[in-house]
Amino acid sequence: MATTATTGLPEHHVAHHFDSAQQEFDSNKMGMWLFLASEIMMFGALFVGALIFHTLHPAAFNEGSQHLDWRMGTINTFFLLTSGLTMGLAVIAAQSGRQGAVRLNLVLSILFASGFLVVKFIEYKLKIHHGTLPGRLWHGEGFHDPYVHVFYGLYFVMTGLHGLHVLIGMGLMTWCLIFRASSVQFNRKYFTPVELVALYWALVDLIWVFLFPLLYLIG
Repeated sequence: MATTATTGLPEHHVAHHFDSAQQEFDSNKMGMWLFLASEIMMFGALFVGALIFHTLHPAAFNEGSQHLDWRMGTINTFFLLTSGLTMGLAVIAAQSGRQGAVRLNLVLSILFASGFLVVKFIEYKLKIHHGTLPGRLWHGEGFHDPYVHVFYGLYFVMTGLHGLHVLIGMGLMTWCLIFRASSVQFNRKYFTPVELVALYWALVDLIWVFLFPLLYLIG
């Protein structure tokens, strides 16, 4: 197995069912794009539902939105967009074979994503304390519109599902950091894992870019 002089790590070998490294890369990337398309359709249905509810019950949507802390949402927007930047830098580093820079940017991405989850945990804790959980768990007080609980149902479903995707993304980053970056040399010919994780993370960022104004600012 060939190794590089700079890192001593083995180079990636193309799987036997592919004719070339380019075919392997194109197939993997196509699979990721198809997966992302299915994710967009899933979140798209939730966004349409939220917009319909906003149209039917604007007062409830506005009242619920005003009880969300836009400052926490802004901090989380910073965390996610910055992690998207570091993931892009990780891809660039992988393409140029700078293994150390790949690891550094993956670590930074994981740290920023962790910051996002910490802020979201604090926000959830406050909402639970105020009794704004959806469904039968609702016992919030001080609200005027009878449909505010529906807004919070949408809030918890959409942000909870997005938070799950953040956790999955962190797992993928960790996999790239621990298992791939330490066992295979990334270079111009092989950087597939880092780029695919960056594509997934770009979707996570994009969904939040729409979630933040829809839930925190429109009201």
